[in-house]
Amino acid sequence: MKPSRPSLILFSIAFFFTIVFDILQYDYLTVCMKSIVVPSVFFYFYSSNNFKINKYQILIYILCFVGEVFHIMNVEISDEGSMICFLFVYLLLIKTIVSDYERIRLKKNDMLPIILVVVLIVYLLCSVLSLQFEKMNKYHFLYTLYGVVLSVLGFICYTNYITRGSYVTLLMTLMVTCFIISDMFFIFNKSSYSLVLVLICDVTQILAYFFMSKYFVNSGKKRIRR
Repeated sequence: MKPSRPSLILFSIAFFFTIVFDILQYDYLTVCMKSIVVPSVFFYFYSSNNFKINKYQILIYILCFVGEVFHIMNVEISDEGSMICFLFVYLLLIKTIVSDYERIRLKKNDMLPIILVVVLIVYLLCSVLSLQFEKMNKYHFLYTLYGVVLSVLGFICYTNYITRGSYVTLLMTLMVTCFIISDMFFIFNKSSYSLVLVLICDVTQILAYFFMSKYFVNSGKKRIRR
């Protein structure tokens, strides 16, 4: 059995029960399962990467885990504490991706899709920030900063995929797409609760962790080949 297999099995089990507890509306058990997802996907990455990890990657996983634990605490600032953790996750991902790749060289036929990406990202950011609920009004600067950082991460990932189009850039694009969808539906759920919104939020969040780990593994292999 491959060293990564047990952690992948644990990840799949935690993923499955997260969906089950979401459907049954056992919120506390759902958050507990999501907290198990992060360590399991970390060990999947660690074993798949020949037990090598750098300081930025381990900090990203720690912050993801702490961000999920904030929801278990269920205190008044749980959402904001979790948001700050993931804000730093996105900043570290930006740093990691920019370090992994040389400066992007744009071609003429890349301009239109990149412009469309920028327009879409700005539209989604403005649409989400225009929603009105208590915490959005109270912590508007934090929500705005969070949205801008995630938008920058999205722009970097999509631009890399458009200009390079490799398997590694596809993984980073899937990762950031899942993060964007998860965060959007988390905000939507705050303004209007729905089980469907919760399911979409949790499923895409967990998939984002998986694609992030796959990206780390494959980008590491890419550096070795260089």
